Amino acid sequence: MFSYEEAVRYVDSLINYEKKPQIPYNRRFLNLQRMRHLLSLLGNPHRSLKVIHIAGTKGKGTTSAIATSILKAGGYKVGLYTSPHLISPRERIRIGDSLIKEGEFAYFLSEIKLKIDRLKKISPYLTPTFFEVYTALALLYFAYQNVDLAVLEVGLGGRLDATNVVSPLVAVITQISFDHTRELGNDLSSIAKEKAGIIKEGAKVITSPQDEPVLEVIRETCRKKDASLCEVGRDIEFGRRGSTLRGQTFWIRTKRENYPSLFLPLLGKHQIVNATTAVGAIELLKEDGIFVSDEAVVQGIRDVNWPGRIQVLSEHPLLLVDCAHNGASAQALADFLKELPLGGRIFLIMSILRNKDVEGIAKVLCPLSDEVILTEVDSPRALPCEELERRIGRVCQKRIAVRKDINSALCYAQSLANKEDLICITGSVYLAGETLRYLKDKEEIDA
Repeated sequence: MFSYEEAVRYVDSLINYEKKPQIPYNRRFLNLQRMRHLLSLLGNPHRSLKVIHIAGTKGKGTTSAIATSILKAGGYKVGLYTSPHLISPRERIRIGDSLIKEGEFAYFLSEIKLKIDRLKKISPYLTPTFFEVYTALALLYFAYQNVDLAVLEVGLGGRLDATNVVSPLVAVITQISFDHTRELGNDLSSIAKEKAGIIKEGAKVITSPQDEPVLEVIRETCRKKDASLCEVGRDIEFGRRGSTLRGQTFWIRTKRENYPSLFLPLLGKHQIVNATTAVGAIELLKEDGIFVSDEAVVQGIRDVNWPGRIQVLSEHPLLLVDCAHNGASAQALADFLKELPLGGRIFLIMSILRNKDVEGIAKVLCPLSDEVILTEVDSPRALPCEELERRIGRVCQKRIAVRKDINSALCYAQSLANKEDLICITGSVYLAGETLRYLKDKEEIDA
């Protein structure tokens, strides 16, 4: 049996498209056959699970976390599967707020490796990828834990994603924008078709507000699949009341319920969209006899914890980190920054991956900053600082500095900033994770 460290090394040795600059997005490399073979050897644990399946370009992780928090407040035992992780790989698989334990991680991964060894004897082609093994681990663990529900976040796309072996009670599609265009398509309709691939025959579906081309695809897919569709913004109304650095208050009105006063400890208007979508998904579960009280909805939203999303780490100077890694999420961050009553300067620390919209992110965020500090995350997909500087320089007229890692970049920014200033760290989930890990080691995050 693996130790925890051996288990992590083993899964890290598998093909990991999260670390590759280009992903071969086609049925030859990404398909559900390997997953189905592996899960059949594991006893098809996914078939015993009641699932909420969540796809989208932005907000799917947050929506997953909020839905899980609401269900937990309602007294349900809920499995949550998300990716990627910020600090520990155990973050990907949890029951409520509790990460899978190291011993459990090692035990179930040892069991999975035995099955993978059998598959390899049949055909090397059946050797699963890094993400497929994590998905199988999550499904097996949730079945073993006998969870009441499992909330699964799609990794990439939807149609060919390893999570798409499930038949969910509710399929959720959060806001769709441009990202992974090389794999999913260069227009919103093509991207939407991939995301809508999670919609099953006769399913219950909820979508966040979408651009019209995306809505057309989702509506047409639901018609073809005889699936019911609930649209946030049409069938469910919402609005913000106010916000501080501690969170924001808002209201939601559905066809069944009215929530006049909700508090969400996550920042940015876009998070209210995600919370509303999560509430809508929870309401659809009532058709399957799964009920959550109004009080649990209020408490679940109030208690949600989802680090790295416009997270305030300290004040005076204000230090925040965000996972924005495409044009749409950068715009959401920019909208938040414009709302802040800042009396000082903005120092922007960024690292962006090779396959991301560098210019699109820079066009949105650089005009708000007084100085841009570029750094590089520890990933083969990271864009080298020299190339990042060249590409950002085309659209950014502000001063640009380069530092080799987040440690030196943050120290440099802190040496320049006074109490009225803001240091904003963004551009990559990996940069957010490295920042949180560094500050945790330094114990600099405010309690």
